[in-house]
Amino acid sequence: MGFIDQAEITVKSGDGGAGCVSFRRERFLPKGGPDGGDGGKGGNVVIKATTRLYSLYDLHSKTLFKAQNGRPGRGNNRSGKKGEDIEILVPVGIMVRDRETGELLADLLYDNQHMIVVEGGAGGKGNTHFVTAVNRAPRFAQEGQKGTEKKTQTGIKTCR
Repeated sequence: MGFIDQAEITVKSGDGGAGCVSFRRERFLPKGGPDGGDGGKGGNVVIKATTRLYSLYDLHSKTLFKAQNGRPGRGNNRSGKKGEDIEILVPVGIMVRDRETGELLADLLYDNQHMIVVEGGAGGKGNTHFVTAVNRAPRFAQEGQKGTEKKTQTGIKTCR
């Protein structure tokens, strides 16, 4: 395989982690309140330009890039861990377009220039956020938001 100047890839951001339903339980505190932590945010998908690459050959063999999901919240008000971002390296001079709409998402002209293609889903809230004067012990938590998926087309600009 030689020089490849166009590639079509699919990127998916990570889902947000779910909030936790948990209650304090201590020896001399029989009716402790809720202490469920929030879920972690899902990872982003980032496209970054670098001068170390000259072709889109790496994107030709791998077409699906998925960021890590956020971890769920835990008891004792502990939040879930954020999902790791995934970074896609491309050569300088790349134009990134949405494959379905044709919209120009980015024009990466400089070394280390980057853009977030799809952002990770937000983490859900734990049951501590839903305490009211009427409901002091909520037995529900919020689910995390789903990540978004986008089909993109990347290509190197040609000078004429």
